[in-house]
Amino acid sequence: MGFACGPAHADRRVALVIGNSAYKSAPKLGNPANDATLVGGMFKKAGFDSVDVRLDLNASEMRRMLREFAGRTRDADMAVIYYAGHGIELDGTNYLIPTDATLETDGDVLDETIPVERALFAVEPAKQLRLIILDACRDNPFAKSMKRTLASRAIGRGLAKVEPTSPNTMIAFAAKAGSTASDGDSRNSPFAAALVEHLPKPGLDLRKAFGFVRDDVLKGTGYKQEPYVYGSLGGDDVPLVAKQAPTGPQANPQEAVRRDYELALQLATRDAWEAFLAAYPDGFYANLAKGQLNKIGAEEARAAAEQKAKTAEQEKARLIAERAQKAEQEKAAAAAKAAEEARIAAEKQKQIEQAKAEAAEHQRKLAEAAAAKALAEKQAAEKAKAELAARQAAEKSEQAAKPAPDRQIPEVESKKVAALSAGATATLSATDLSKSVQSELRRVGCLTSAAEGEWTSAAQRSLTLFNKYAGTQFDVKLASIDALDALKAKPGRVCPLVCNFGFKADGDQCVKITCRAGYRVNDDNECERVQEKKPVATRENSKLRDDERRRSESAPSKPQATGQVFCNSAGCRPVRQGCRLEQWGNRTAGMTSGQGTSVVENCN
Repeated sequence: MGFACGPAHADRRVALVIGNSAYKSAPKLGNPANDATLVGGMFKKAGFDSVDVRLDLNASEMRRMLREFAGRTRDADMAVIYYAGHGIELDGTNYLIPTDATLETDGDVLDETIPVERALFAVEPAKQLRLIILDACRDNPFAKSMKRTLASRAIGRGLAKVEPTSPNTMIAFAAKAGSTASDGDSRNSPFAAALVEHLPKPGLDLRKAFGFVRDDVLKGTGYKQEPYVYGSLGGDDVPLVAKQAPTGPQANPQEAVRRDYELALQLATRDAWEAFLAAYPDGFYANLAKGQLNKIGAEEARAAAEQKAKTAEQEKARLIAERAQKAEQEKAAAAAKAAEEARIAAEKQKQIEQAKAEAAEHQRKLAEAAAAKALAEKQAAEKAKAELAARQAAEKSEQAAKPAPDRQIPEVESKKVAALSAGATATLSATDLSKSVQSELRRVGCLTSAAEGEWTSAAQRSLTLFNKYAGTQFDVKLASIDALDALKAKPGRVCPLVCNFGFKADGDQCVKITCRAGYRVNDDNECERVQEKKPVATRENSKLRDDERRRSESAPSKPQATGQVFCNSAGCRPVRQGCRLEQWGNRTAGMTSGQGTSVVENCN
């Protein structure tokens, strides 16, 4: 998909720019209109074939502009939509807010706003690049005032993360998902100013361009706002503005550096290498120059050590000649020895540095030869590519000039024509067409019943839902080929998933809500703790209790046991009711105790 370089004719590029500032039910935004004008001018200067700038659009105008722009993208290679204004996220879906929206309740979002999916649908026919830039992450005033019809319905802060399903599609947010963007203190927002600075640079890949935009906005907002890009592109560079192919042989940008390096190499002095490094402090040749300086330094150190050793030898000879004292002679001899060792070390260091410099010089020559070979191969490949493009263009023009019966349609194009031709669609019976449309409606989540051969009222209601969420206007009274084609163009779910009470949405399925012990599902379809019921006294219970108390009070009291135990020769037993124990002297009845007394049971 790379189109940074190509033949003389440029790829067709179209852009739609919308800026909403004058909201009727919310405070006016200062920058969107200015940002849209600035970005629209950037697209025009970049040489886009069609740039449509629209300001302060209501809902019907936005839908019409997206519909017309979708028609222009059918023969375009690159399609770009830029929107500045208010946006809102509801249950994970992003919506663009027109100027006439009131949004009194969360249900109004579905009727009064434009889903971002509608913008993706408009750029989808583009052949090489589909780009949507949303400067709509501002702090939304509608989210604070609108009434919630369902407590579990979530309204997010900023916009929700979007992962495009179509290839070569990118969506750029002014702020990361879940965060808000700043309008800034100047005429334009930091995001718009950074876009105009980096996107139109010729040959700059869009991924790098948006990386530079991110860095500028982070610095400009004190690291409070971070732009983010969703989607992916291929391995080739994809610039917004193609880099002009060179018309003649290109000069090697390192040629001047190489000439200066070779001149300094001929001089081979410290001053020459220091002057070279002052002019070229970094890069491949700078590293080579530093190696040459190390070589010169090693030579200077060797020469200094050799001179020092020579001086020490002369001093030693002088002292011997003058019959110096033995201690001075030994000192001089030690100094001469140390100087000789230093000279030897310096000589070795010189040899090492010289070997390093020679190796680096060899590597330089190899690198230059490899670079020259790569440049020649690249130029040959570009020339071959240009010749192939020219030859294909000539063959295409010759083929177009032939009479209609002799014209050959390429295999891929013939397949597309056969798939969409009237002859092919005419072979579908009304029953098959109805069943195919209902099958596609089930796939995009707008029909829950089984696909049938008849166009039932359930099928009509499901097509009505598709029109609502896809922004289309198909006749719901019958199944049509146009509706079937539009349904097949949708890669995934279009209608939102609606679950019955006690169930919740999990991807494309409704799953039963399971609450842990002690909790139950409440009226808002959420788990809540079960309240323990305390017993409540009723009039009947209190009456029964009073009757029982009166009966117990009126009944004669029963004799109570004394708790005493009577024992005799037959054994022990409790004292009978109405009896008591007494002690009698010198009686044989009862249990005899000491001191001539007995214990008896008296029941009289």
